[in-house]
Amino acid sequence: MANCILRVSQLGKKYHIGSIKRDYESFSELIISKLAVPLQYMRSLRMGKVERTDDIIWALRDVSFEVEPGDVLGIIGRNGAGKSTLLKLISRITKPTVGQIDIFGRVGSLLEVGTGFHPELTGRENIYLNGTILGMKRAEIDRKFEEIVEFSEVERFLDTPVKRYSSGMYVRLAFAVAAHLQSDILVVDEVLAVGDASFQKKCLGKMGDVASGGRTVLFVSHNMTAISGLCSRAILLDNGQVTTQGPTETVVSSYLKQVQSLQEYSLADRMDRKGTGRLHIADIVLEDDRGYPTKHAKMGDDIAFRITYVGDSDRPLTNVQFSMHFFTPMNQPLFNLWNEMVGDHFSLLPPTGQIRCRIPRCPLMPGQYVFNIYCEVGMQVADWVTNAGTLDIVEGDFFGTGRMVEPDHRDLFVLHHRWEIVG
Repeated sequence: MANCILRVSQLGKKYHIGSIKRDYESFSELIISKLAVPLQYMRSLRMGKVERTDDIIWALRDVSFEVEPGDVLGIIGRNGAGKSTLLKLISRITKPTVGQIDIFGRVGSLLEVGTGFHPELTGRENIYLNGTILGMKRAEIDRKFEEIVEFSEVERFLDTPVKRYSSGMYVRLAFAVAAHLQSDILVVDEVLAVGDASFQKKCLGKMGDVASGGRTVLFVSHNMTAISGLCSRAILLDNGQVTTQGPTETVVSSYLKQVQSLQEYSLADRMDRKGTGRLHIADIVLEDDRGYPTKHAKMGDDIAFRITYVGDSDRPLTNVQFSMHFFTPMNQPLFNLWNEMVGDHFSLLPPTGQIRCRIPRCPLMPGQYVFNIYCEVGMQVADWVTNAGTLDIVEGDFFGTGRMVEPDHRDLFVLHHRWEIVG
C-alpha cells in the first residue's frame, strides 16, 4: 500500500517464562543495563545459564500487515493468540523483540481498564492529560471537552478521582477520550465488553463515525457480529502468527472453523486456558430432565450442566465462583449463568468433585450455541476456557400446544406468555 498509515513488518515479541521484565527504564537505568550486558553474559556462560529456548514464549512472531487511512481493521483470534500484545506494541506500551512498526500519525488507545489514566487524577484532569500525551494543544482539547463529557455520561463525577469510578464509568470516559481527541489511529481492545449493551452500541456507532471521517480504527473483539458489521478488513491471529488476512467475511469464516475444531479436543486437554490452576475444569456434561447425559436438548426441556473439577492439592477450595457465558455461533453474547448472581454460594468445596447448574424450561430456539467456562477461587481467576463447549437445541413443543414455532417466527429465544380479553 503506497498510502498506508500503519505498517507492521516481521514483528515479534518474546517473553521469558517466570521472569518479570519491565518494558521501560529511566535513562540512567538504561545506560547501566547496557554496560552490564557483557558481564551478565559471561557470568551466565560460567554458571551454565545461557538462555534456553524452552524458557521462551513468542507471543507474536513474524507478523506483517499494512493499514490505509480510513480502514477499520478487525483483529480476531482465540485467547492467548497475541491480539492484546499486538495492540500494546502498536500503542508503544511495550517494545518489540524483533521487527518494525511504522506509524504515520498519532495513536489513541483504549486497551484494558487502567491503561492511560492516572488513578489519582480526576476525570477532568485525565482528559487533559491524555490530550497532552497525544500532542494536542490545550485549545484543541477545550474544543472537544464538552463533547467528550456528554458522550461519557459521567458529568456528575468529572471532578472525582478515577480510582473511585466503577469499571463501567471508567470505560465510558476512556472510550470517549480516545474516540474524540484527534488521534489518527484509534485502537480499541475487547474492553468494550465491560460496558452495558446500550453503551456498546453507542461505541460501535462512534467507531463507524471515526472511520467515515478518514481516521483509522484497529478493533479487537470476540463478537463476530460486531466485527462483521464494522470492519472492512480483518486479520486472524493464532499462536502469535497471522494465519489469515483479507476481507472480513473470509477471515471470520476461518475463525469460526478454528473455534469449531476446538470441540474435537477433550476439555481436560485444552491448553488455551487462563488462571492460576488452583482449580482445573476437567469435564462438562449436558444432562436431560432425568439426569441422563445427552448430546442435545429440546426447546422447553429442563436441562442441566454437570461440571467436574479438580483442585491442585488436597486442600478444600474456599469462596468458589463458577460462571458459564453463552454466545451465538458469531460470538454475540446471549446470557450468563453465575452462581453468585442467583444466591448459590460455594464458600467451601471438596478439592475434587462435581457441581450442577440447572436451567428450567430452556428457552433457546433450535441451533447450536457456544459457551465459555470461568471459575474463581478466593477472588482469583483459577480457570477460564473460551469456547469450552457447545449446546445443541432441537425442536420441541415449548408451549405444550402441539404446535412448533413457525420458521418465519424464529428469533433467539421463545418465552412463555398468555393472551387474554380485557373488558
